[in-house]
Amino acid sequence: MAAILAKKLGMTQLFMEDGKVERVTVLEAGPCPVTGVRTHERDGYEAVQLAFWATKEKHLSKPELGHLKKAGAPPLRLVKEFRDEAGELVVGETVTVDAFEVGQVVKVSGVSKGKGFQGTIKRHNFVSGPKSHGSHNVRAPGSIGASATPSRVFKGIRGPGQMGNKRVTQKGLTIVRIDAKDNLMLVRGSVPGPRNGYVEVRGDA
Repeated sequence: MAAILAKKLGMTQLFMEDGKVERVTVLEAGPCPVTGVRTHERDGYEAVQLAFWATKEKHLSKPELGHLKKAGAPPLRLVKEFRDEAGELVVGETVTVDAFEVGQVVKVSGVSKGKGFQGTIKRHNFVSGPKSHGSHNVRAPGSIGASATPSRVFKGIRGPGQMGNKRVTQKGLTIVRIDAKDNLMLVRGSVPGPRNGYVEVRGDA
């Protein structure tokens, strides 16, 4: 099993034995009880369903509580499916950080930080206009289409708008350290999302 749900605790630095400094993100990964297993014969696809993030019963609906109780799991806020990751898992088992190992390459998916309505310079890295000699086009996007032909703006033109707050997958992250006692996983580099946000960790085959 090479998939688990985790909470992003933040970033720090780690001094390795050779004196090298690693910039790492600390993830609280699992434990995640298996609440469902999908098979080709019954469901048409293979997947495993994991639950994570302890909460109070009053924050869940009766169907959600019944589904978790059937799997022998406590009240948990998140329930996610991972395609083609079932392996030999059965309902009632628990996935922990022990399913991963130091040096393994993983990919982490999450919802990026929302930055609201932004202009083209911040949103798409456009180059700003001249800042001297009376220029009035300092942070404007510039021309976005001809007036006569085609007399319209083509679809897909990059412009200002909502930035962030969308699903992002960061690939090629290496696990630097695993602390099975405290369910911690330290990966090299940054991962999507805010502090205390949840992410999905998968093996990056």
